[in-house]
Amino acid sequence: MRMSQRRYRLTLSATSACLALLAPFPLRARAQDITAPERKKMVEILNGVRRDVAERYYDSTYGGMNLHAVYDSAELRIRNAHALDGALAAIAWFTFELHDSHTFFVPPAQTVGVEYGWTSMMIGDSCFVRYVEPESDADRQGVHAGDQVMSINGFTPTRENLWQINYLFSVLRPMGSMHATLRAPGASPRDVDLASKVRERSKIVDLTGSDGGRDIGQLVREGERHADDYRAETLEYGDLVFVWKMPTFKITPDEVRDVMKRARKRKALVLDLRGNSGGYVVTMLELLKQLNRDSVVVGTLHERRKTTSLTAKGARDDAFTGPLYVLVDSRSASASEILARAVQLTQRGRVLGDRTAGAVMQAQMRGLGLGMETRIFYGSQVTTADIVMSDGGRLEHVGVAPDDRLLPTAIDLATRRDPVLAKALTLAGLPTDAEKAGRLYTHSTH
Repeated sequence: MRMSQRRYRLTLSATSACLALLAPFPLRARAQDITAPERKKMVEILNGVRRDVAERYYDSTYGGMNLHAVYDSAELRIRNAHALDGALAAIAWFTFELHDSHTFFVPPAQTVGVEYGWTSMMIGDSCFVRYVEPESDADRQGVHAGDQVMSINGFTPTRENLWQINYLFSVLRPMGSMHATLRAPGASPRDVDLASKVRERSKIVDLTGSDGGRDIGQLVREGERHADDYRAETLEYGDLVFVWKMPTFKITPDEVRDVMKRARKRKALVLDLRGNSGGYVVTMLELLKQLNRDSVVVGTLHERRKTTSLTAKGARDDAFTGPLYVLVDSRSASASEILARAVQLTQRGRVLGDRTAGAVMQAQMRGLGLGMETRIFYGSQVTTADIVMSDGGRLEHVGVAPDDRLLPTAIDLATRRDPVLAKALTLAGLPTDAEKAGRLYTHSTH
């Protein structure tokens, strides 16, 4: 995040952190035992992350956590680790003990990565395959969108730990294959071992944030996102309905103004924030401005030493004032959740879909380094502010409950039907069925 430009970035498309995933992390060697010099470096990295958290975390009490005791426990885990990935897991566990969706450890970049060939998401309280890469091993073994994911490498995916599973196996411990238990609609569970595609990574990964967070975001999200998820699309239906599939808030306010200028020519707006993991607060505030004639008090940012009001100025006569329908799902996080809740609190529109991620904090990424002649680069993202909505409520670990809870079924995923978009279009005055709605976007893995 570049503070000089006052661009607050709400990063990390994730559900809330839990301890259960990394606490029992198996400390076993993959190729060879960790060496004494490597173990010493891991302790030094842990110490660097601890200092960063102690200096920058928004809550000086760390949510009641005993920072020194947790550090000592993590250091002991490193000293008892049998392999490098176990030591890295101990550092990650240290950050997860904060129970904070936006504070996490970015390990030194590996020169190889893996592509598993399939992605998953939570719908309600169940996990489903949402996309399968053509010609991947998952595709060859008959994995399909809509298959329920019962377990991934022995872990049962939940709303609380799915992002950690992705973080574990995409960032900390990339695997040559993934063992999963899947259940196709109407079938019995089956176990599959799905080979991954190994690829070369950049030898240098930008951990400074000067690239806008591209490399960092990719490290965290690559386990759950697909390239098509990042493509914005708009649909226009005469003067009746404007649809904006907005996959990120990491765009400029000028881009928001340009799209909303087109939307103002229509009677109703469908704002699709499904899969939108957040972005710049200034962009979110600009969109709220464009949706309201008068100013909207969104909430407050509670930092360690100050509290700042979050207010979106009204656009007056330039505002879009027609019916508004906001679509969200379990992957809608940060700025998406704030906007959706603000729409509810002001009764400005109607929110449809699934409960959102509950990952709503302000955070900063910082690149760190170790060594002199040979540098080891790593990083940490630390929450710098909590966000409290205008009604005094917090969205962290809670999420936004939609006005209309609409959950796609396994069959909807398998056949690419989109009942949520269909419902919004119908409410907007354009009767549409789920099958037709599922074909409207040019690029979609809904």
